[in-house]
Amino acid sequence: MKKVMLKTTLSLAVTLASTQIFASGFALNEQSISGMGTGFAGRSSSADDASTVFGNPAGMARIKREQVTGGVAFIDAHTDISDASSSPNRGTNKGDMVPFMGVPMGYYVKPIDDHWAFGLGVYAPFGLVTDYENGFAGKYFGSKSEVKIVTVQPTISYAFNDKVSIGFGPTINRIDGKLESNLSLDPRFADGTVKIKGDDTALGFNVGVLVQATDSTRVGLTYHSKVKYKLDGDTKVSYPLLAGLGQNPNQKFDASLDLDTPESIDFSVTHQLDDKWTLYAGSTWTRWSRLKEITVENSGVPAALAARGLGTITEEQDWHDTWAHAIGASYQLNKEWVLRTGLSFDQSPTNNEHRSPRIPTGDRTIFSLGAGWSPTDDLTIDVAYSYLREESVKINNSNGAPRNQSYSSKYENWANGFGVGATYRF
Repeated sequence: MKKVMLKTTLSLAVTLASTQIFASGFALNEQSISGMGTGFAGRSSSADDASTVFGNPAGMARIKREQVTGGVAFIDAHTDISDASSSPNRGTNKGDMVPFMGVPMGYYVKPIDDHWAFGLGVYAPFGLVTDYENGFAGKYFGSKSEVKIVTVQPTISYAFNDKVSIGFGPTINRIDGKLESNLSLDPRFADGTVKIKGDDTALGFNVGVLVQATDSTRVGLTYHSKVKYKLDGDTKVSYPLLAGLGQNPNQKFDASLDLDTPESIDFSVTHQLDDKWTLYAGSTWTRWSRLKEITVENSGVPAALAARGLGTITEEQDWHDTWAHAIGASYQLNKEWVLRTGLSFDQSPTNNEHRSPRIPTGDRTIFSLGAGWSPTDDLTIDVAYSYLREESVKINNSNGAPRNQSYSSKYENWANGFGVGATYRF
C-alpha cells in the first residue's frame, strides 16, 4: 500500500491545475500573461508590467506608475495511452486524466521614490491535478491527485542608478493536498482505497538583479529559492480484507512527509532592435536532483498492518536537474497594439525507471502567440495562446511480492493554454 501512497505523495508540491504539462516536473510557468505570449523568454529582463514581482523583483525599478496586474491561464490538456499492460490484467486506459482548469495570478507595484519600489504578488509556482477513470488499469500506482500551492510574495526593489537595480521578496507558501490510490493485498478480495491529505506553510525567497547593459539591451538574473515543507495530515485506508485480519476495515493514521521544492536560476536578455521590434531570450536551470527519494511516515499503525506495508516506506525517484530555453519577439504594431510570439524547449526531470502515472511527462516543445491592447495609457489587456507537444514516454511500474501488481504503458501528451489578463495604472 505504501508504494501506492509514495507514488501519490510525489504530487504533494503542487497547485491549481495539472500544469506540470507546461513546465518541467510539477513546476508552473503561468505567472504572467504578457510573458506567456513570448514563451516566457525574457522573463527576468523584460519588466513589462507588475508581474515582474515574480519574474525579477529588480524589474519593479523600471515601473514608474503604481499599477495592478492580474490574469488567469486556462489549461486544456490531452493524453493518449497506448501499448498498455497490467497485472492483474484488467482495467481501462482512456487517458485525458487532466480536467480543464485555470491558474490565477495577481500583482501590485508602487514606486516610492526614484530608488525604492514596493510590490506584492500572489501566484502558483507548482501544480498538479490528475483524475483517472474509476477502472484505470494503473490505479494501484495512482488514481487521483489534487494538490495546491499558493504563494504570497511581498517585495522591495532598489535602483542604484539608471543602469542597475536589485530586488528581494520573501515568499510565504501554503501547500494542501488530497490524493487517492487503489489498494489490493489479495486479488480474491475487492479493492480498497487509500486517501491522503496533508498541508503545511513554509518560507522561501526570490531575489534578482537587472542591468541596462546598453541603451537597447537589458540583462536579468533571478534566483527562486527552494522551499522546505513538512506536510502533516492523515492517511485513510478503506479495505474489506482488513476485517479478515481482525482489523477495522476503515483505518485512519497520522501521516507526515518532508519535501523540498527545488530552487531555480533564470537568466534572460531583452534587446530592442528598433521602435517596432524587441527580441527576448532566456534559460532557466532547476535543481530537480533534490528529489532523490520520498519517505512517508504513518504513525499509530498496528504491527499486523505494518508487516503488510502500511508503515514507513522509502521509494527512489532519482530525478535530475533540468534546463529550459526560450526565444521570443514582440512587434509594436501601433500605439495601441503589441504582438508577441515565442518558442520554448523544456527538459523533464523524470526517468524511465521511476516515472509513474502521477507525472507521466517527457521533454516538451511549446509554441506561443500573444497580444497586448492598450485602449488608454492607463489600461492594457493581454491575451496569449500556447501549444505544447511532449515526446512520448513510457511507464513501467511494479510493486513486487506479495502483491505482484504491475502497470506499463506509453503516454503521448499535448495541451492548449489560453491566457487573459489586464494591467491598470493609477
